[in-house]
Amino acid sequence: MRVLVIGSGGREHALVWKISQSKSISFLGAAPGNAGIAKIAKCFAVGAEDVDGLVKLAVAEKIDLVVVGPEVALSLGVADKLRELGIATFGPSQAAAQLESSKAFSKDFMARQNIPTAAYGVFTQSDAAIKFLETLSAPYVLKASGLAAGKGVVIAETLEQAKEEVNEMLSGKFGDASSELVIEEFMQGEEASFFVLCNSKNIIPLPVCQDHKRAFDNDEGLNTGGMGAYAPTTLVDENVKARIMQEIVIPSVEGMAKEGNPYNGVLYVGLMIKDGVPRVVEYNCRFGDPECQILMQFMPDDFAEILGKIAREEKIETALDFAGKSAVTVVMAAKGYPENYEKNGAINNIDNAENETGAFVFHAGTKIEDAGQLRANGGRVLNVTANGDTLQDALDKAYAAVKKIDAPSLFYRNDIGQKEICRNK
Repeated sequence: MRVLVIGSGGREHALVWKISQSKSISFLGAAPGNAGIAKIAKCFAVGAEDVDGLVKLAVAEKIDLVVVGPEVALSLGVADKLRELGIATFGPSQAAAQLESSKAFSKDFMARQNIPTAAYGVFTQSDAAIKFLETLSAPYVLKASGLAAGKGVVIAETLEQAKEEVNEMLSGKFGDASSELVIEEFMQGEEASFFVLCNSKNIIPLPVCQDHKRAFDNDEGLNTGGMGAYAPTTLVDENVKARIMQEIVIPSVEGMAKEGNPYNGVLYVGLMIKDGVPRVVEYNCRFGDPECQILMQFMPDDFAEILGKIAREEKIETALDFAGKSAVTVVMAAKGYPENYEKNGAINNIDNAENETGAFVFHAGTKIEDAGQLRANGGRVLNVTANGDTLQDALDKAYAAVKKIDAPSLFYRNDIGQKEICRNK
């Protein structure tokens, strides 16, 4: 197969890294790719939002399989246009991608399908939103309905703060994404990230992950796109996993098909779990970031063949075995992230860090200057990722690599995975 991966972040670097190990591929490209991806795939200067450009590229390069990384391309309908031309595409249609691109759509869908989630309301006017807030108790969860690059969620501790946020969000705090606002009850518990590969013939659960959203150690600081993740987690045992599949995942996939929006690709279900009872926080219609970086540590060598079968609506006959391994990723972010962060900081010694520790460094936001100097080019910059027989093994490798990377403008959390370590003491 000739394969094209759409996207430019750490998630896409991890996908390209894993796909490059597949024996069933003859060509691997990325659009637009990044400095890390360029070492293992041909990069094309076509952005993920340029749907027409991506389609033309896939045709010109005689691509057999397109793997869509970011949500924006899916929300713009790139999968639909590629499939119209007979190009196998891993990723949902524009209609199915509404599960992520419109939180209002996803909440209403869950209500129709009786999928457990938080009580909610959808608003475009501040007066009605504030009246609904007054029926809830603190803290208050406010979400931009549209895509906001992982930053459109605000948890307000007081009613006054929540009222201020309503006015700010509906006035354009997150641009068009918050012109429609979802307000939810606050759910207590621990979060888990549950992924399945699915099409009309398969619903295959992947290792269960836990992400770390807050910027600083001990879950302090602002919410981010994710500062690190690990898998698997004992928060989700076999009984809880069975409940998630029966009460949430299967009804979600079957419900989309019943409503005329059959789902193809990877479905992420963000969960809140309390006393073994799971409820849905949100859906994503692509591999999570940074969860993708660890999930790729579990995937079989010919991962491209699995992606191709999902994309072509074929059944995967061989059971996938993910047991006996743990994986972790530590995000190195620019100081100041997720708000105004330092830009263009120099990064050195990545190759040595990888070679000396056995970890993998995926580029999330980097660029190379003319002189060959690697520099930070985003909020989340590097994903330092490792696997091992135990979570502690993986953590030791990842943090050893982090400490060898010379990047004074970056920061990271020191406690990734510690909840799991403490849970199993």
